[in-house]
Amino acid sequence: MGRPGGMNAASRRRLAVVPPEPTSQRARAYQGFTQQILAGGIKPGQFVSQRELMTLLDMPLGAVREMIPRLEAAGLVKTVPQRGLQIAHVDLKLVRNAFQLRAMIEREAVRHFAAVVTAPELAAITAAHQDIIDRASAGHADAALLDDAQAVDWGLHDRMVDALGNEILSEIYRVNSLRIRLIRLEQAVITPARLIPAMQEHLQFVAALERRDAAAAVRLLDAHMDSALNHALTGPTAMPLPAFVPPNNTPRRRTR
Repeated sequence: MGRPGGMNAASRRRLAVVPPEPTSQRARAYQGFTQQILAGGIKPGQFVSQRELMTLLDMPLGAVREMIPRLEAAGLVKTVPQRGLQIAHVDLKLVRNAFQLRAMIEREAVRHFAAVVTAPELAAITAAHQDIIDRASAGHADAALLDDAQAVDWGLHDRMVDALGNEILSEIYRVNSLRIRLIRLEQAVITPARLIPAMQEHLQFVAALERRDAAAAVRLLDAHMDSALNHALTGPTAMPLPAFVPPNNTPRRRTR
């Protein structure tokens, strides 16, 4: 059974893409790390030791050590001498790069999804979004509702990309989604005030899919992603633009 007032298990399964159960300890450690990002247990810019990760992920040290090169290659962590591992810090470069990659993948995914998605699946997607709107309109904007809204939001995007049937592309997208979600942890993209407008944007997008209007769906997707990017760059907790640092050969003003 689902949580009281929340989405039931069937609704979650319709939208959430559940990854296969990992077999190796290294794979389980990596999946545990990603779940910690999704749950907010690991924060952007946070320093963490290998032994702290052992405790956090409930995995042996060997599995944690084997996982680290994969995290470093994905840009999710970096090793800082004398400090340990640092989770990716959210800055202007990360925001721009992550959203640009997301847009490139999702535009192609939307064009394909508009042609292959079935009417029953679209009906289920619409119902899940409307459920979120109804609960928010009734004044139930609690943590459970925000969690369900995130699941509906991310589930739709993941589903479209996976519908391409390209495992390499899906993996690239999954890793980039972790970067996006680190940004969202920092910038709090979905808040009670943003929840209903975000769901309504999605419903307009789903309506274009129902009409099989791929061009309109892409335009609406672009507007949706531009809104999220703009919020990250200019929202109330947005990061400042990097300060200008003159090159080394810039003449310095002499002091008297």
